[in-house]
Amino acid sequence: MPNDDELFAVVTEHNGGNHVRIQCEDGENRMGRIPGRMKYRTWINEGDIVLAEPWDWQDEKANIEWRYKGQDADQLRAEGHIDSLTA
Repeated sequence: MPNDDELFAVVTEHNGGNHVRIQCEDGENRMGRIPGRMKYRTWINEGDIVLAEPWDWQDEKANIEWRYKGQDADQLRAEGHIDSLTA
């Protein structure tokens, strides 16, 4: 579950390298950065539900903190946590 400074988001576009375009639950489109600890271990595709932490100094960018697998994302939808996101 997200902390106070984290948001649920859905990946809308993979821009190559370690950058993805995400649609956050607050309605903002942000450029997401996949950190090095996830870059080669976790494959992120379009339509995946992720946990994103927007930058304090540049709100249009965010770090990807976690990727939810299909079953986990379905459970979050069933519980009503990410009903505003479409994937």
